Amino acid sequence: MTHATTTPRVALVTGTASGIGEAVVRQFRELGHQVLAVDFNEQAREKADAVGAAFHQADLSDGAACRGAVDEALQRFGRVDILVNNAGIQHVSPIETFPEAKWRQIVDLMLTAPFLLSQACWPSMRDNGWGRIVNIASVHAQVASPGKAAYISAKHGLIGLTKTAALEGGEQGITANAICPAYVKTPLVDNQIADQAKLHGMAEQEVVEQVMLKNAAVKRLIQPEEVAALVAYLASDAAGAVTGASWNIDLGWTAQ
Repeated sequence: MTHATTTPRVALVTGTASGIGEAVVRQFRELGHQVLAVDFNEQAREKADAVGAAFHQADLSDGAACRGAVDEALQRFGRVDILVNNAGIQHVSPIETFPEAKWRQIVDLMLTAPFLLSQACWPSMRDNGWGRIVNIASVHAQVASPGKAAYISAKHGLIGLTKTAALEGGEQGITANAICPAYVKTPLVDNQIADQAKLHGMAEQEVVEQVMLKNAAVKRLIQPEEVAALVAYLASDAAGAVTGASWNIDLGWTAQ
């Protein structure tokens, strides 16, 4: 896959403490981009420092913090060319007992924050005539599973936001795309296994085999670097004609 770029870019990446976000930051730095890594976890600073990325701590479930993160990027680098909305959390429980506070937190972080971050980055991208918005959605942006009402609702909404941004940004040189992975080998997924075991009344290894990989043609978890490679392509000059699309990295899950 080609990661063609004409000049180094400035990228803002959220959810960088581990997993996909950490891999994206690493990939962008290898390509020579300036990166502002944004995460709630202060421990993510060390990982950003290790690859020469700047770090900004923020709770992106708060709207002011979203705008503050973009302001930080603009103050440091003068512009934002690439936005990768990756930050996310998970909570597993049936709709009947799903806590309202957890619903609001998940939707705020995983749908409202990408909207606000896109909105705040938009003027810089528009003025420069070049922008890339890459939203990390999920296979659960297209299909549902029990116990994940808030996560699935937010991810479905993220596809709609992606398509709208693509239509509005096309004439301004801004593209927007979503990536829809199945289960990626990240701490977020690892932490789900025990919750899923409790929800389904099965052993943790059975969760991996019978729930997480049940619908997969390729019977393994995805590596974060595989997702980061696609992010890099969608954020490149080579992907200038690609917008409004949902890219599946789902091990064949939705081929059925």
